[in-house]
Amino acid sequence: MAFGSYRAFIDKLDEMGELVRITEPVATELEITEIADREMKKPGGGKALLFEKPTVNGQISPFPVAVNTMGSDRRMALSMGAESVASVANELAVLMKAKPPSGVRDAIKLFSAALELRHVRPKKVRTGPCKDVIHLFDPPRTRNQEWPDAPSIDRETSKDPKDTPTLLNLPVLKCWPLDGGRFVTLPCVVTRDPDTGEGNLGMYRVQIYDDQTTGMHWQLQKVAARHGRRYYETGERMPVSIFLGGDPAFPFAATAPLPDGLDEFLLAGYLRKQSIEMVRCETNDLQVPASADIVIEGYIDPREPLRSEGPFGDHTGFYTLPEPYPVFHVTAITHRNDAIYPATIVGIPPMEDFYMGKASVQLFLPMFKMNFPEIVDIALPAEGVFHNLVFVSIKKTYPMQAYKIMHGLWGMGQMMFTKYIVVVDDDVDVHDTSQVLFRLCSNTEPRRDAVFTRGPADVLDHATDAVGRWVQAWF
Repeated sequence: MAFGSYRAFIDKLDEMGELVRITEPVATELEITEIADREMKKPGGGKALLFEKPTVNGQISPFPVAVNTMGSDRRMALSMGAESVASVANELAVLMKAKPPSGVRDAIKLFSAALELRHVRPKKVRTGPCKDVIHLFDPPRTRNQEWPDAPSIDRETSKDPKDTPTLLNLPVLKCWPLDGGRFVTLPCVVTRDPDTGEGNLGMYRVQIYDDQTTGMHWQLQKVAARHGRRYYETGERMPVSIFLGGDPAFPFAATAPLPDGLDEFLLAGYLRKQSIEMVRCETNDLQVPASADIVIEGYIDPREPLRSEGPFGDHTGFYTLPEPYPVFHVTAITHRNDAIYPATIVGIPPMEDFYMGKASVQLFLPMFKMNFPEIVDIALPAEGVFHNLVFVSIKKTYPMQAYKIMHGLWGMGQMMFTKYIVVVDDDVDVHDTSQVLFRLCSNTEPRRDAVFTRGPADVLDHATDAVGRWVQAWF
């Protein structure tokens, strides 16, 4: 099921009894976080929240704020238009295991699988609801100026100040008291490899500096950071666009652990079973979903110095310290007339991101099993804050097989950040943390069964002896 807008998804949650509407004014500074934090920590993730009158500096914003919309197993499944995430994972597993047909029945199954993929590739359209209101910050660039391939601009733009969106009047949250400022916490960031032309959709926190500049916190191991390094090598301006809202498949795809070079919009198209309509931005030539609620366009200039970003209250309950990151300059903000601002809270789990991470593991488990057939199941407990702790069960058939799994998992994408991998037999339910810990404590001898090694670390981790590296352990 595809959602034509974020509001359509919100209405569906309301219809299903999964939404609480808050009609009183609530401040985007700290107050929304306090309410959302308590809701997220309720059993099962609580309800989604829609703040209909969020205030920015005491003024009610025209954009409602939605929080915790994917913060439960049920809402995560609803965002994919499915009864359960497991059913989507099973469909994906069937597609991945498809073989040449040996008969009519197999041919019909293969044809059915092919029909499921017909909506994967996005299609380009000239305009869309994300351009209902357009505000340009810089003078429009013509095709013979600095960016020869930039789109020409001859559209009507908003002129009434009260209708003019800026970074300062968007209902961007300040979550924790010592945060360095307001942070966009659910941004879908679009970049492009200048050499290959391959696009990337990622999610990197965005700190608001003023009405036209932000920080761009892409950690050094991320794909967008690799794109950025190429622009820094050439000295050319790097086009970047950020969009918020639209189909909930977009933020999920932006956080999914896809292999480098595989377009996240392909995953989003598959999940929503409807082609994604993409429009060209007003001030750069990147493509964004036409159904997005808010689009922030701009660039990063590699000729200017990095700027301190942070501190920021993170998943572990500590603040990540300020570090230098690129500055993102805004050249345009466009939005739907009925736009909703989507946000999430980053803090001590369980939070909304736990359910998003859990869905990612379920969805990509078939891929892990293709590489490691002995894997039975994988779990990332909330206590591990995503990738810090991984439980994996295997069907062991030969000596030292667990060592193979250990090294293999550490070599797969974001699994490189995992601090602890615990490998257990196939009769252990890895989703039952108590059961795994019982086996770990009763059936292991640390000198024999523990392995320590070194590897890359998430730069956000406060416990490392140096930025970007740590000791990793296996049991």
